[in-house]
Amino acid sequence: MSLLSNCTSGGCGAKIGPGELGDILSALCVKNDPALLVGFGGRDDAAVYKLGEDRALVSTVDFFSPMVEDPFLFGKIAAANALSDIYAMGGKPLFALNLACFPEKLDKKILGEILAGGAAKALEADTVIAGGHSIYDHEPKYGLAVTGVIDPRRILRNDGCKTGDALILTKALGVGLIMAALRGEQAAQGELTLTPQMVKAATDSMERLNRYAAEKFSSYPEAVHACTDVTGFGLGVHASEMAAAGHTLLIDSASLPLLEGALGFAENYYATAAGQRNRNFLKGKIDISGVPAALQEILFDPQTSGGLLVSVAAESARELCDAIRQDDPVVAIIGEVVEREDAAVVVV
Repeated sequence: MSLLSNCTSGGCGAKIGPGELGDILSALCVKNDPALLVGFGGRDDAAVYKLGEDRALVSTVDFFSPMVEDPFLFGKIAAANALSDIYAMGGKPLFALNLACFPEKLDKKILGEILAGGAAKALEADTVIAGGHSIYDHEPKYGLAVTGVIDPRRILRNDGCKTGDALILTKALGVGLIMAALRGEQAAQGELTLTPQMVKAATDSMERLNRYAAEKFSSYPEAVHACTDVTGFGLGVHASEMAAAGHTLLIDSASLPLLEGALGFAENYYATAAGQRNRNFLKGKIDISGVPAALQEILFDPQTSGGLLVSVAAESARELCDAIRQDDPVVAIIGEVVEREDAAVVVV
């Protein structure tokens, strides 16, 4: 019995929609703690808790069901995705705890391979797996709770962009569409063929740590103003969160790095349920009036373990982009930050 046959959804596409989640969180009654520098109120990537003037903890948790059959690869992707939130905040991961849900009827060797994949990626991140928790469930799920350290004076919030900044995206878009085609076991339809090369490009992207891009930020401490990782809410929603109330993100659609095949599947009316949730959430917040329908789908496509979206001073953007390209070859400058217009995001 395969991993995917036990799952109704997979990867970051399984996330609860941003609108629904926002409504739920807004009703919570939580303690006001001045040491909590970043909580869920700002829709940021991880929590930050101040320990002293120059030291704070950064903490996150992320898990999901599989999007690939290979359990070892699934473990690596899930771990890379969980670690990404620490990097997006400008932090360094210290240790992680495994979170595992697993069907009792499946061979436990599969669970062992999943955990081994996560351990391999944590080792690459120079992070300790310190324990975890596991339960039986109808669907397999895996991820990490990660704790890191950060200088509270150097936190990268997702909404700290400044007018005139350039926007950098470090990984290609289209993971959700490629994985949807893989799950559907689509055969050739005219020129539309899901090839092993397309799948490998997508899985290579998902398992690649954002560590290497984030480490380049230290050379530009005053130039990098905001950062977030593009995951299940897609580029459109994450960009709208970066814009916040005071700015508009102007995105050049021709500059977007795309996975091979993703646009072709979108042109042939492939879509994901999570992509539709993202589209619904962004009504009135994004101007895509001049963008073809297929490219719109790319903007809403949920990205599992996607790249970093970085807002950086324009004069440093090209140099930072070139530095990131040493490890993330598809990195691109995709737009700029302007004064607030009618929409939070404008795509041209």
